[in-house]
Amino acid sequence: MPERIRRRPAGPLPEGLPGDLHPVLRRVYARRGLQDPAELDLSLRRLLPPDGMADLDTAASALASALRRQERIAVVGDYDADGAAATALTVLALRRLAVALGTDPEQIRFLVPDRFGLGYGLSPAVVERLRPLAPQWLVTVDNGVTSLEGVAAAQQAGMRVVVTDHHTPGECLPPAEAVVDPQRGDDAFPSSSLAGVGVALYLASAVRRALEADGGFSRTPPNLAELLDLVAVGTVADIVPLDHNNRILVEQGLRRIRAGAGRPGVRALIEQAGRTPSEATATDLAFAVGPRLNAAGRMDDMTAGVDCLLAEDAEVARTRAAELDGLNRQRREVEAQMTEEALASLEAQAEEIGLGVCVAAEGWHQGVTGILAARLKERFHRPAVAFAPAADGQLRGSARSVPGLHMRDLLARLDRDAPGVVACFGGHAMAAGLTIPADRLAAFREAFAAALAEALGGELPQMRVDTDGALAAEELSLETASALRYGGPWGQGFPEPRFDGVFGIRRVRACRGGHLRLELTPADSGSPVWPAIAFGGVAQGWDRLTGPVRAVYTPEVNRFRGAVSLQLRIDFMVQEHG
Repeated sequence: MPERIRRRPAGPLPEGLPGDLHPVLRRVYARRGLQDPAELDLSLRRLLPPDGMADLDTAASALASALRRQERIAVVGDYDADGAAATALTVLALRRLAVALGTDPEQIRFLVPDRFGLGYGLSPAVVERLRPLAPQWLVTVDNGVTSLEGVAAAQQAGMRVVVTDHHTPGECLPPAEAVVDPQRGDDAFPSSSLAGVGVALYLASAVRRALEADGGFSRTPPNLAELLDLVAVGTVADIVPLDHNNRILVEQGLRRIRAGAGRPGVRALIEQAGRTPSEATATDLAFAVGPRLNAAGRMDDMTAGVDCLLAEDAEVARTRAAELDGLNRQRREVEAQMTEEALASLEAQAEEIGLGVCVAAEGWHQGVTGILAARLKERFHRPAVAFAPAADGQLRGSARSVPGLHMRDLLARLDRDAPGVVACFGGHAMAAGLTIPADRLAAFREAFAAALAEALGGELPQMRVDTDGALAAEELSLETASALRYGGPWGQGFPEPRFDGVFGIRRVRACRGGHLRLELTPADSGSPVWPAIAFGGVAQGWDRLTGPVRAVYTPEVNRFRGAVSLQLRIDFMVQEHG
């Protein structure tokens, strides 16, 4: 077996698992380290209580009082899918709570700073933009934990601030009324993996509890579980680890979508991608809803994405979703051009590429640097940073990492060792954003290389493809694919099942976009025949493959023109030797 393919170890399964659990799922769960049958219980009764979440009660009490007094509240979001979902959820929850109190829901407004003019997070410029609304309170969602200057500017302008975020704080917390962030060093909430929209849900629920404890409502209070589809969208799109708590949030949101009880905008986005809401999975949120929402923030203004999620009318939602789909098509065109230019530049100096890739060019689009960095990371199997020109002589970039390297910590190390090279940065283990002065690009490349050398010991982590072992021919069935499809939700930290095996190739043809359509057979016979697809030319040099191949694949349920069949999605394929 090729060294790059590694089978996940299987541990013992706990007692008490359902007797009708599909045998392939049993093996998959064993390779996910399942410790307790309760981990498969994704009902809301298993959702973690908010115990230990620092500043949550303070934030809830402040906002409950603000709602009762009909004080003006502005929600300040982020321009990615998680930020859009968190903004929509917070606005909807606060407005519904206001209605239940008998106060004016229009006291709650929102602003998502555009990445081109205002940049990320609550900044003094955002505070100035908000002045015409004269908000008395600002609530940040999916941002704010590093916005020391922005919070100070808001306070000077007479605005009080509640920060909700899930990013890593800096050395000091902002001087807000409350800072709710499970990444705080003093936070005792058992799950630090909440997405921004997850934190927003916990805050909204706490505000409702605070209002119930202090006078109650004049009308029926809202059921905030109705907003769980938004939580599922943001959690999946932000690629946070799917621990048990996040899997509950995602699964409960998906159940609402499948039952036709989700937001009109979420349904419209799924349909816009040609998928079926009643059969939605986390994969649909990741590859259909997330990219279309993100396209608004990348290409234009995330207000369009939030408006789609806020839409109450199905026809309005479909119109908004079609607009987002158009932006996503535009994003793909820009991405293809930037990727082509970046690859041409890098391949011309292939021998000089070190432990990391760093690219920049005039005319590149700021909103697409994150996707470009991800493409380069996949192509060269190493950390990648992509920059595009920004205002005021700066370059704004996105960084993507590889397993075993924490990107935000790497940038912190770089900033420590080469002060002044990076103007600002923030992010997570696998992804980060940063801004540098344009005239410091060469210095950044040098400091990036040095930081990588120190962090990696001069050697890249070996890139591996993890699998759940082999499937017998009789297990390659539509029944198995269906069981796997709904056995998740799958995602970061609870990876989608994939298997490896040796196959013969009966037929292969190239399709548009570099995709391959294949017909695979058992290596030792010509039947049965399994249809397969490999996206993006997974099998490089496929036209030269002869004899048996080893493929890493996922059995999928394929629906086409009313027919339902088994299809293997190929993630990796190489010639089998010996």
